Amino acid sequence: MKVHRIIYPLVIALAVATTTTGCKHKAGRVTALPPPPVPVANPQPPPTLDRGRPLITDQDPNIKFRDTENTGLRNAPITDFNQMIPDPSALAAYTIHFSFDRSDIHARDRSVNLAAVAAALASDPNTKLTIEGHCDERGTEEYNRALGERRAQAARAVLAELGVDSQRMRTISFGKDKPIDPGHNEEAWAKNRRAEFILLRPPTP
Repeated sequence: MKVHRIIYPLVIALAVATTTTGCKHKAGRVTALPPPPVPVANPQPPPTLDRGRPLITDQDPNIKFRDTENTGLRNAPITDFNQMIPDPSALAAYTIHFSFDRSDIHARDRSVNLAAVAAALASDPNTKLTIEGHCDERGTEEYNRALGERRAQAARAVLAELGVDSQRMRTISFGKDKPIDPGHNEEAWAKNRRAEFILLRPPTP
């Protein structure tokens, strides 16, 4: 009887210990953490627009592209023009116009208007020419000054190809300061994108 009293508590204690130890082995799984994200290098900033060149590609086949930045034409001394008498009406009919944001010379303007200006200068070697570049109202003052100059230089380059001495021509840009049409629509803007030709006559004695 005494043996049973001693063994029975030992059996119970062993069972409890075994049960407790077994629970420890049944612990839940630990989910592995995902690897840290790979750092991404800062993207390069978008390229800036070269404001010195046209922003729109003109697909008109009647327009011939002209590089006006490397014409190699020299400007005549301004003193050669100071004493000349401007005649704005003489060549007013031969004003040429440009597409939006472009300085390209249209084929018809080259063969008709600029050819007529070159012929007028050839008929009187004592005359000179001022070429004025103009823009519409859109864009900054600085940008339109540069665009107006490119338009005037483009016309000057063609006239030189047609035989006019570059020393008889000077260019000036008014940007958007002298619109011929004060409207604020495409019809007015098309008129204002232009190059005008001012014939300069020698002073009368």
